[in-house]
Amino acid sequence: MEKDQLIKGGEFLLKEAQAENTFIPEELDEEQQMIVQTCEDFLEAEVYPNLDRIDAQESGLMAELVTKAGELGLLGISVPEEYEGFNQNFLTNMRANESMGAANSFSVAFMCHTGIGTLPILYYGNEEQRQRYVPKLASGELKAAYCLTEPGAGSDANSGTTKATLSEDGKHYILNGAKMWITNGGFADVQTVFAKIDNDRVLSAFIIERDWDGVVINAEEKKMGIKGSSTTQIFYNDVKVPVENMLGKRGEGFRIALNILHIGRIKLGATVIGAAKRSTTQSVNYANERKQFGQLISNFGAIKHKLGEQVVQTFASESAVYRASKDVNDTIEAYMAEGMDHGEANIKGSAQFAIECALLKVLGSEALDYVVDESVQICGGMGFSSENPVDRNYRDSRINRIFEGTNEINRLLVVDTALKRAMKGEIDLFAKAKEVVDKLNEGADHVFELKSYYEDKRAAVQNFKDAVLMILGVSSEKFKRKFVFEQQIWMNISDMLIKLYAAESTLLRVEKLEKMKEESGENGMDLYKHILDVYTYDAAASIRKAGEDAINSFAEGKEQELLLNALARFTKVAPVNVRDARLAIADKLIEDNRYNF
Repeated sequence: MEKDQLIKGGEFLLKEAQAENTFIPEELDEEQQMIVQTCEDFLEAEVYPNLDRIDAQESGLMAELVTKAGELGLLGISVPEEYEGFNQNFLTNMRANESMGAANSFSVAFMCHTGIGTLPILYYGNEEQRQRYVPKLASGELKAAYCLTEPGAGSDANSGTTKATLSEDGKHYILNGAKMWITNGGFADVQTVFAKIDNDRVLSAFIIERDWDGVVINAEEKKMGIKGSSTTQIFYNDVKVPVENMLGKRGEGFRIALNILHIGRIKLGATVIGAAKRSTTQSVNYANERKQFGQLISNFGAIKHKLGEQVVQTFASESAVYRASKDVNDTIEAYMAEGMDHGEANIKGSAQFAIECALLKVLGSEALDYVVDESVQICGGMGFSSENPVDRNYRDSRINRIFEGTNEINRLLVVDTALKRAMKGEIDLFAKAKEVVDKLNEGADHVFELKSYYEDKRAAVQNFKDAVLMILGVSSEKFKRKFVFEQQIWMNISDMLIKLYAAESTLLRVEKLEKMKEESGENGMDLYKHILDVYTYDAAASIRKAGEDAINSFAEGKEQELLLNALARFTKVAPVNVRDARLAIADKLIEDNRYNF
């Protein structure tokens, strides 16, 4: 597909997506499934039996496991062949990341090494840097870390104070400073470190090796969760960094950091799916073994509600992640077809979907938090025991709402990026918003002639979009330049966008899956329609609540009444017997005794 025919990031709000043009995970091919199987076999053989040893931070164990993953080629799935990788596309890498996401602390080490550890060098390094480091990173001979956060900086990465000064002979930068919360810090051989040169206002990036003089690795941090993940402070005391180890151009560090974070966000959206599926399986395993009042607790309606909702949230997140992943993948391939370098194509492809990357990170991390929390509840008192695996899942999940930028930062980023692109004319946001508002002022009602199940759902999704456009358009016009300070309203709008995107993605997946089943002579779509019904029904309520909070924050009188009435219309959906729908979903989960949707 030509690049000008591809959807742009954020355009999902403005255009009606078609199921036939949407990728769903059921379309993954045999080669991709073989890679997935290799990942899962590795976890079964090397990681799951050793989770307690990993959490105890047994000396050398995590580094050894990363090396073993490298020997199987799992660290180089997306690395080009010229750097000893398998050269798989973005979509395949995302599916592999999902599998690895079920591995608790090991998944953190793996994702850091293959993502923020390796990608800055692969995408921004010159050829000499790539040849020197990337093949050994792909094989696992070298381990990688990413050193951005500082004790006094936090989310404001560009406020870091680590300094680099050119030596008198011009051959080295002398680096001084400290980094904290460094994943893989205790064993990483290669570090991408961000610092400001002299009095620069923006960061530059450097490749530093741990055995250089002046690099001091602090003791392991004690953490609430992901206890097996190595997390340290690293100090740099007059470290002599060869000038040829600057990564990218001077002052390009902040851009490198931001672009790598886009990729990290959507990858996290995939990894949490793997964790959610495994945790759901553990939930139903326990429910099918535990007896109370003379019967298995999986027979109780209250437990079935939890099991059914675990499936609904996981399925919706998965639908959204693979929809966006294919859009990113197609954009990357279109850039490469034009002759763009592999690294630049990946950077631009993911940056194009910065909105989707941010919302998927929030959607997935919060869905996983629901799943693991209910896993503990299903297990009752045993869920609070450290001998039960759900204890580890619960604690390990919490970091995902902080990783790759906090969920608050990502919610704000969703709206900020959409507004900036609209102001640049990249997406026709304000014109679309004006159309919706003008119809309200003219007294026009949004009435859809419903003809089928899917048209009903498409009408609901279109109404959700109009609800977002209405509130975004009116509030941005009301506050004008001061709108940037209205973070609470931005958060409301972001929540609406997240639910909208997930609902539409679930609709597109279910609709396409039904067509695929019809073509192959299969049936059995009732469960998937139950999932879609429940998610759309709940999304409508969530969108309405977030919209009401936003409207009540800036409107009053007749304007408030007009907007609230319109919002009520936009979020009105057909009644759903959510009890029976969740029971049916749970019954399938209970019968299979594992997540199998």
